[in-house]
Amino acid sequence: MSTPQNDDVQPESWLKYFPVPMFAIVMGIMGLALALHSASESIGIVGGAAQIVMVFGIVCFALISLTYAVKLIRFPAAVAAEWNHPVRLAFFPAISISLLLISTALLSGAPELARIVWCLGAALQAVLTLSVVSGWISHRSFEVGQLTPAWFIPAVGNVVAPIAGAQLGFIELSWLFFSMGVLFWLVLLTLVFNRLIFHDPIPAKLLPTLVILVAPPAIAFLAYIALTGQVDPFARILLNAAYVFAALVAIQAPKFARLPFALPWWALSFPVAGLSLASFKYAALVGSQAHVWIGVGVLILLVGIVTALVLRTGVGLLRNEICVPE
Repeated sequence: MSTPQNDDVQPESWLKYFPVPMFAIVMGIMGLALALHSASESIGIVGGAAQIVMVFGIVCFALISLTYAVKLIRFPAAVAAEWNHPVRLAFFPAISISLLLISTALLSGAPELARIVWCLGAALQAVLTLSVVSGWISHRSFEVGQLTPAWFIPAVGNVVAPIAGAQLGFIELSWLFFSMGVLFWLVLLTLVFNRLIFHDPIPAKLLPTLVILVAPPAIAFLAYIALTGQVDPFARILLNAAYVFAALVAIQAPKFARLPFALPWWALSFPVAGLSLASFKYAALVGSQAHVWIGVGVLILLVGIVTALVLRTGVGLLRNEICVPE
């Protein structure tokens, strides 16, 4: 007599464990595309590469979205479990952030399509931000040890929105998103540093999420410039805060080399892209050659990071190391 198959060994069971942090891959790739485009404007090279990376990022978004939609239909309980997970909950806005980044990348070549994608991304970002924050402050309690820099992701999404939104004419909405993002960033920054200083260290698997500390000020700088069009003292504070956090993370970087690969490694990519973009933008506005070279140096690092992550993720998928139960 045949025995029922366990769900965990069925051929389709990998779909049940297809994680929402996969959307962080799109954030990293689209960040690289935007950084390459910015570099082409600053130093006149790698322009064609930006288009290739952008198309690759859009294809990745389509494939990941389709796969996760099938998961939602076939395994709704698994999606609900991710929504109730203290770490993975924060990755759901990576979906809307991906749309906002795609809109930003499309802005120069297809502004009308960029407008449509931005509206979809902004609406989803607003819904997800309010839903995630409502989940944080609901009746259930979270342990201090469950707080990681990944919780910055919803805040980052809000400051991504104005970068394209201001150029598309959504000025008031862009200021709303910017205000919401900066507010949540400051609140979470206090909470995260309290956790890092006074409580147990972040689990080794999540240590790469420390790099997310760089993203909010770097992206907020880009958003603020898009809204105001000028470099004032507040803009300089945001940019230099990003550099300070980058230096702090660089000191911790040797610890990363001893860690096995996991999806949280993709947390390295988007913040580095944001730092490169912010450096190029500042250089263009104030004529600082030093910041051009900072942007180039960070971009070279970013290319190496994304290339390594794409290759290692492909190997992980082939070896069935990623879509597995924790």
